[in-house]
Amino acid sequence: MTPFKLSPVLYFILYAVAIPVFSKQLPDSIRHALNQSEISESAVSIYVHEIGAAHPLIAFNSDKPMNPASVMKLVTTYAGLELLGPAYTWKTELYSNGVLKGDKLQGNLVIKGYGDPRLNLENFWKLVRSLRQTGLREITGDLLLDNSYFNVPIRDPAAFDNKPYRSYNTAPEALLVNYRAVELRIIPQPESGTVRIIINPLPELIELNNNLELTNDSCSEWRNTLDADIRVDVKDNHSPSVTLNGSYSINCGEKTLLLSLHSSPAYTLGLFKKLWKEQNGIFNGSVRNGATLHEKLLLESYQSPPLAEIIRDINKFSNNIAARQLFLTLSTASSNGPATLTNSNVAIRQWLRSKNLHFPELLIENGSGLSRKSRISTRHVGELLLTAFQSPMMPEFVSSLPILAVDGTMKKKYNETAFSGRAHIKTGLLNGVRTLAGYMLNKSGKRFAVVFFVNHDKSDKARPIMDMLLHWVHERP
Repeated sequence: MTPFKLSPVLYFILYAVAIPVFSKQLPDSIRHALNQSEISESAVSIYVHEIGAAHPLIAFNSDKPMNPASVMKLVTTYAGLELLGPAYTWKTELYSNGVLKGDKLQGNLVIKGYGDPRLNLENFWKLVRSLRQTGLREITGDLLLDNSYFNVPIRDPAAFDNKPYRSYNTAPEALLVNYRAVELRIIPQPESGTVRIIINPLPELIELNNNLELTNDSCSEWRNTLDADIRVDVKDNHSPSVTLNGSYSINCGEKTLLLSLHSSPAYTLGLFKKLWKEQNGIFNGSVRNGATLHEKLLLESYQSPPLAEIIRDINKFSNNIAARQLFLTLSTASSNGPATLTNSNVAIRQWLRSKNLHFPELLIENGSGLSRKSRISTRHVGELLLTAFQSPMMPEFVSSLPILAVDGTMKKKYNETAFSGRAHIKTGLLNGVRTLAGYMLNKSGKRFAVVFFVNHDKSDKARPIMDMLLHWVHERP
């Protein structure tokens, strides 16, 4: 196996002392590396605890409330498994609001959502196909979208990072079709010296101007070399326009840019029309929002994949939108009314208390960690991990986390280290925030809960130090 690789400076720091020396329970090698990185110790929190041990191995600043970034998804997904169960599914219902005569619906088609986090293109196609297989062919009225199951305040999509059209800023909805995402596949064409753009799934709803120049530069932060000028005319209901300027390297291969450019009604209508026509159905109506009316007949009902499968998408690929959908669904554990952020917070706090976990500093804004307000301590994330390992839901929970050098967000990390494949780790990244939390099996066969938070304007320099901590845990006897 290829040995763990460190920079010369970090290699000297790590191996200059044969036996780790502790300063405030912090390994001396880590403390020296922090000093060299100009990250203050007060901006760092570390908690390491062997499974089954009485006391933590490291508890450095571990009671300090800090921003966990996407590590907050561990709270949401573990709570989901225990409150809803691993076999929990979301339904999406289709109703007729009118009169059925043969293969014709003289009236409106109603789609009622219940928060499905994975009503993606494939599954929405299955729903439309199932409706067509009932024998219905023509719909004379409109499409009515029922989002009443979620009661969520309207949120400015630019509020978090001033990037309103990036798909991760899509707000949760009870009826969220394909995350309202438009996929721009960027494909270099070396034979013609150009860059090809493929729009999926609704190219007819976008005006694209491709001014990208193909280069032979190295590929690092490819998003920074291109500029997407986006114009959305909501008032006059024109198609959004996307102009791609800048350069794109042939060495980047094919990449995908996900954008959210349409309102939910416009997007759902466009996709329904496209898929219904592919099934030889007839529909020329418009769309509007509205709760399901009393005079209705259930035509078809679709069940999502089970929660145990969906949390793998949330944790392994850090799916912010799906995490927010799940967080709101937790409301059903404490309330019979519409799902709200307040009710979901109540459900999580009640659940924690039932497990004798008391996290007074915990602040969850939306359940995904895509937040500047969220707070939790590394000690309490560590305690959550220790508790989850003793839970009946442990196999589902642990298997949802990315495996180092194997899959998810960790697939291309730690490939040439002694601990490749020996840890399930969730990471988090925001401007000024870098975090990780999960489980590591060290070389002696002992398993540890490991949590490392950095909240500092130079947090981008923390990655090598986090690598050192994982190596330090792995090498312990």
